[in-house]
Amino acid sequence: MSAPAPSPLAIVDAEPLPRQEEVHTDAALAFVAELHRRFTPRRDELLARRAERRAEIARTSTLDFLAETAAIRADDSWRVAPAPAALNDRRVEITGPTDRKMTINALNSGARVWLADFEDASAPTWENVVLGQLNLSDAYTRNIDFTDERTGKSYALRPNEELATVVMRPRGWHLDERHLVDADGRPVPGAFVDFGLYFFHNARRLLDLGKGPYFYLPKTESHLEARLWNEVFVFAQDYVGIPQGTIRATVLIETITAAYEMEEILYELRDHASGLNAGRWDYLFSIVKNFRDGGARFVLPDRNAVTMTAPFMRAYTELLVRTCHKRGAHAIGGMAAFIPSRKDPEVNKVAFEKVRADKDREANDGFDGSWVAHPDLVPIAMESFDRVLGDKPNQKDRLREDVHVEAADLIAIDSLDAKPTYAGLVNAVQVGIRYIEAWLRGLGAVAIFNLMEDAATAEISRSQIWQWINAGVEFENGDKATPELARKVAAEELDAIRKEIGEEAFAAGHWQEAHDLLLKVALDEDYADFLTLPAYQQLRG
Repeated sequence: MSAPAPSPLAIVDAEPLPRQEEVHTDAALAFVAELHRRFTPRRDELLARRAERRAEIARTSTLDFLAETAAIRADDSWRVAPAPAALNDRRVEITGPTDRKMTINALNSGARVWLADFEDASAPTWENVVLGQLNLSDAYTRNIDFTDERTGKSYALRPNEELATVVMRPRGWHLDERHLVDADGRPVPGAFVDFGLYFFHNARRLLDLGKGPYFYLPKTESHLEARLWNEVFVFAQDYVGIPQGTIRATVLIETITAAYEMEEILYELRDHASGLNAGRWDYLFSIVKNFRDGGARFVLPDRNAVTMTAPFMRAYTELLVRTCHKRGAHAIGGMAAFIPSRKDPEVNKVAFEKVRADKDREANDGFDGSWVAHPDLVPIAMESFDRVLGDKPNQKDRLREDVHVEAADLIAIDSLDAKPTYAGLVNAVQVGIRYIEAWLRGLGAVAIFNLMEDAATAEISRSQIWQWINAGVEFENGDKATPELARKVAAEELDAIRKEIGEEAFAAGHWQEAHDLLLKVALDEDYADFLTLPAYQQLRG
């Protein structure tokens, strides 16, 4: 076989990293370049279509199941491909970024699946993008043992048969990778960089391990976007010469528009689909984003008041389970984001009971598995699903034919008997500033107030501030949501952080930048589609 031609892609504005050449081989970059050449134009069309659809929602303040795809929903004959053995039992999944320590801890956690995250739990610095790929490849070749220089603690993998199955999450369609550009200087979509490098280097390696290249697809807004991923998968499998259907994808139903197209999304990916997931914070963020012009009936209360038992959230999760099981796919539940305290056992006791109740509800509703953010939560979630599943790998035989969800049920936001509070505004500002500051330092998964926060929680925080101000919300203390009030709360939080961590640490961080960026995206008249887009312009590295 002749050597691959030099890639038409160039690495720009990035300091070379140790072992970078192992990731960016000529052959791997040639593959990414071909993905970019073939599929980026269609990606661009679909992003434009998102804007058109948003404008239509602004005009009508409603959504409905698609008339043009009614035949797909009515056809009871089709199913997604049977799950491969490594993905048949997914009763507990742990999520997290792909740094070296997390890679080992997640694989060793006892969870059945690890969502290896290049998206919301990872700030896309060049180091995170490249070294995350190396860490996954090193894990598959068992070359990842290391000792933490700071603590002296050593980390090593358990035997292969005890490790979680990796399901990798690339960046969403909207994010570009500025450090990798084509001959015209145009950035390659981050989705193609993350997917392409991982697939090219590891597809055959994973097959040799009895598993395969499995993916979580984020931020999907329509079945047409799922169709594009399917075309990418078909091309990629032919390119490296592995059988069609080897790739398996789980789609996050974390946008309100995708909730109306669940069956169609599974249909488009049916040869490669393995399930759908219910993602809470991004879903709420998507509701605010799409219905921000819809008036008082679409105003969400404090984010922590919107539990999965809220009527419109219950409609969404029940429909997801029914849809998945009707089509032979796994239904994966939402995140338990609690981070156990090493100092306060009472906090842990209360939180663990909430986690247990949440996982019991999901298992009893028919979900086949669920997410946790911390290894200590794996046994709690496992117990909930073990109680329902027993020795069965899943409960796809529970068809939930008792579930009947109308289009209006999914957007019945005013069915929730809760209102925004002043404390909710303060929390949104606190979480927004603290998360953005960490993100600007290259951290995508951050423990804040005993919860693991990622980009989705920052999105709902800034969106709620924006929505409450633009809706003229009046809080229970008589204060009205205004830009001036948001600025006052943000200034108070900045002062509190300065006192909390000290002048030296404050000066070394990105606190003023984070404060300014939160206020920009929360107060600008033009609502930014994604916080991470302006934040990426300020991300160094």
